[in-house]
Amino acid sequence: MSVKDLPAWEALKEHANSMQTTHLRDLFLQDSYTDKPEPTSRFETFSVSHDGLLLDFSKQRITQKTVSLLKDLSQDCQLDQWKERLFSGDKINTSENRPALHTALRQPYYNQLLLDEHNIVADVHANLAHMSSMVGRIRAGQWRGYSGLPIDTIVNIGVGGSDLGPLMACNALIDAQPETSHQLKVHFVSSMDGSQIANLLNQLSPATTLFIISSKSFTTIDTLSNANTARQWLKSASGVKDDLLNRRHFIGVSASADKMDLWGIPKNSQLNFWDWTGGRYSMWSAIGLPIALHIGMAAFKEMLSGAHAMDEHFKHAPFEKNLPVQLGMIGIWNINFLNIHAHAILPYDGRLSHLPAYLEQLEMESNGKNVNRQGNVIDYHTCPILWGEIGPNAQHAFYQLLHQGTESVMCDFIAPARRYGGFDSTELEQQHQLSLANCLAQSRLLALGDAAIAGNDTAPTHKRYRGNQPSTTLLFNELTPFSFGQLIALYEHKVFVQSVIWDINPFDQWGVELGKKMATDLLKPLTNEQSSSPFDSSTEGLLCAILSQQRQSEQESH
Repeated sequence: MSVKDLPAWEALKEHANSMQTTHLRDLFLQDSYTDKPEPTSRFETFSVSHDGLLLDFSKQRITQKTVSLLKDLSQDCQLDQWKERLFSGDKINTSENRPALHTALRQPYYNQLLLDEHNIVADVHANLAHMSSMVGRIRAGQWRGYSGLPIDTIVNIGVGGSDLGPLMACNALIDAQPETSHQLKVHFVSSMDGSQIANLLNQLSPATTLFIISSKSFTTIDTLSNANTARQWLKSASGVKDDLLNRRHFIGVSASADKMDLWGIPKNSQLNFWDWTGGRYSMWSAIGLPIALHIGMAAFKEMLSGAHAMDEHFKHAPFEKNLPVQLGMIGIWNINFLNIHAHAILPYDGRLSHLPAYLEQLEMESNGKNVNRQGNVIDYHTCPILWGEIGPNAQHAFYQLLHQGTESVMCDFIAPARRYGGFDSTELEQQHQLSLANCLAQSRLLALGDAAIAGNDTAPTHKRYRGNQPSTTLLFNELTPFSFGQLIALYEHKVFVQSVIWDINPFDQWGVELGKKMATDLLKPLTNEQSSSPFDSSTEGLLCAILSQQRQSEQESH
């Protein structure tokens, strides 16, 4: 049975018809005209707090009836049973016949989770111990390069989840770096065209640079191409043999130990993770090694604790108080019933500059599906288009569309309440207050439009603001490893909630596989090999143009 046949879905459709013409300014006006003995504001009704996080849904186009019907829909879709299956290790990644156990990566060591009669939490903590040993040696200056000098520079080579998560976390947690006498510089390389790594290598010292090769399969051509370039750079600079370079200058992180062996990485320089860890859910595993090197192992474990705390909240909190459930279900309301298919992520903190890109991958790769778990093509919308930017930058870029464009867009405003508390700089504290003022002002204006500014309803048409753009504000006390772990786990579970309602598998990504295969086929004519099959006229024409330009360049160089 399709989700569209469920009673709650039909009830929500009917309710949405009555809400389509309702403006947020009118919903807020009801705060002033309630006849209840003890008035309750819209904010009090539609905000949820837990463990230092505050989610304000009051600027969403919802009523208490909306929330009640969304709860009915979650029950019709058996959300609680799906949560139990997620945490118990059931093989809910049906297309690949395996569980999705990223939550096991942040469980305390005393927990047990049996998979095929094996306690996988024990394996996770054994791997963490190995990782901790590596981090301790490198941060203490005891891991030395081919010349005997201590490693002081880390380059993470990965792509997708092996790059975005660690990159985002290292930027977000820059304030968590402990003071040590041996400071490490951490860089990230993901681009397959070579420009990124070439520019970086020109700035580094080969004798003191360590490369982390992060790849679940250890066959990703983008990653291995960059790794081979790095090894050749080391050989040219040092003149030493591969086995010494592999031992002193490379760490491998993968679910394929045999592939790391073949590449030449010694066993004691390998870190493992498991095939039940999706790439975009992997920064809690050894893929997070650059994070631990950047902020220290103690802070990395705080990040894991924050994520685990959100796991427990998601697992046990009732519908009305459950942050990921509320975030996910209100998204369902916007997408499937108010027909809003664009979602802007707007952090008001420069440290979260990579959060929008991370959530683009997390949400669109997980839920960008048009086939349900039974293999049937579905006839309702799933994941919206996500994009975003740091709020102040976005204000000077695409807020024009948000305020006066023709598209309905749902927005997430994300900010810490405190930043520079105790810092000896009045100017920096004032800058943070300015950022918060902009965050609150923009969400208010998007919701209320002209009603937010006295007298603006008489302004010329080109200066008018229609408002009624729904938004959620996520406020946390301050950005720490613990609250950062909470934040990312919150969005992971939001994605899962929506996948349950849409009856899709969020843990595979077959949509990216065919393009990789086709790229391999197209590499042949570009390297003077015969292609096995003809291409369309556009591709053939572009290949001819590329090869012609390359031949001309070769002739000119001679």
